Amino acid sequence: MNSPLSWVPIGLRRSFLSLVWLACASALAEEAKNRDFDVVREESKVPAYQLPPILVTAAGRPVTSPEEWFQVRRPEILGLFGNLVYGVVPRAEDPVRTTFEVLRSRSDFLEGKATRKDVVLRFSNRRGEADLRILVFTPTAAKGPVPVILLHSFSGTRDDGHDPSPDRPGHLRNGVPLGEILRRGFGLAVVPQSELVRHNEVEFQKGIHPLFYREGQSFPKANEWGVIAAVSWSASRAMDYLETDPDVDARRVAAMGHSKMGKAALWTAAQDTRFAMAILAQSGCGGAALWKRDFGENLEKMVTRFPYWLCRNASKFAGNEEDLPVDQHMLLACIAPRPLYVASGEDDLWADPRGEYLGAYHAGEVYRLLGKKALATEASPAVGAAVTGTDVGYHNRAGGHSVEAEDWERFLDFAQRHFRR
Repeated sequence: MNSPLSWVPIGLRRSFLSLVWLACASALAEEAKNRDFDVVREESKVPAYQLPPILVTAAGRPVTSPEEWFQVRRPEILGLFGNLVYGVVPRAEDPVRTTFEVLRSRSDFLEGKATRKDVVLRFSNRRGEADLRILVFTPTAAKGPVPVILLHSFSGTRDDGHDPSPDRPGHLRNGVPLGEILRRGFGLAVVPQSELVRHNEVEFQKGIHPLFYREGQSFPKANEWGVIAAVSWSASRAMDYLETDPDVDARRVAAMGHSKMGKAALWTAAQDTRFAMAILAQSGCGGAALWKRDFGENLEKMVTRFPYWLCRNASKFAGNEEDLPVDQHMLLACIAPRPLYVASGEDDLWADPRGEYLGAYHAGEVYRLLGKKALATEASPAVGAAVTGTDVGYHNRAGGHSVEAEDWERFLDFAQRHFRR
C-alpha cells in the first residue's frame, strides 16, 4: 500500500517529517518539565538495584588479569555502550578526508601570557563537508610542549566567549580561569559542542552525520551515534590535530567537561585511549552517576527532553533501567589505568552526587586489578573534602550545578600530580 505522503516530493517529505519530529520533541520536553515532581530526590526512596558485574565476561568467566580485561571484557563493555547507549559511529561508504589549517596564531593573548591559535578542521567526502573550529592556548613563555586540558565547551569558538573577561582578570568571558591554567604550566584546547551537531539535534540533515550516511539513508539507525557521541567524535578529531602541534604534549591531554559536556568527556576518554585523563564535573546520568539508582534525572527524563543525545536504542530502557545490561561504573572503569576525576555539587540533586561517587567507587575494581589506587570506601567524603591522592579522585563541594574556582583548583591539583609522573 502506498504511503499517504507518497505523492509528496522526497525533499518536502523529509522536511515535513523533520518538523513532525521537532514538534513531538518540543511537546515531550514541555511535558517532562511539568513532571519533574515525580523524580527521586531522597536517598531513602532509591529503589533496590543490582549492578552488572564489571569483571565477569559475557560468557560468565571471571576476569582475573589485565590481559583478560583489555582483550575481552573492556571491548565487550564498550560494544554494549556503543550499541545501546551512546551509538556507534558508522563506517562511511566514502572515506572522510580531514585537513587542518591554523587560521590565526597570536602570542600577545591575555597580556602576552598566552599564544592563541584558531584552528579549523575540515571534513569532506562526496556526500558533503563540515568544519570544526577549535582554539588552542599555550603559555607563551613555555620552553617546550606542555600538557593540555581539552575542554568540551558549551561556548562557541566563533563568538567572544573565549576573549579575555573585562571584569575578571585572568579569566575568559565564559569564566574559564585561563590565567591560572597557564600559570600551572598547562595549555587549554577548546572544542565547542555545536560545530558538527546542534545542541538538541532532531533532524541530522546537516553537520557531520550526512557524511556517514549510506545510499538512501537520511537518519541515524537505532544503534548509531546521537548528539553526545558526535561531540565526543569531534574531540578525538581535535586530538588528531593536537598530535601535530609542536607546542602540545599530546601524551598528556586530559578530556574535561561539565554537565552534558561531562557526559561527552567520559565517552571521549573511554573510547580514545590517547587521552591521558578524564575530568568529569557534575556529569550526572549518562556521565558518572549510576542509572539503576533512578535518582534525579533518569533515562526517561533524558530521552524525553533530549531525544537524540543518546542513540535511539537507549529509549528502550527508559523506565526499565534494571534491564540495561551495563551501568556507568563500567564505563568509568574503561578509563583505567588512566587517572579519573569526578566532581559533584551538594545541591545538584538532578545530577545525583551520591550516584556519581558510587559510579567512581565501583569502577575501582578495575583500577585495583591494574595496580592502581582507587577510592577506598563506599562512604562518600564530606562536603568540601577532596580525595586527590589516588588514581580515581573525587570531591563534592557546596553549591549547585556550575564549575567554580574551587573545582578548577581541584582539577588542576589532580592533573599536576599525575602529569608530573
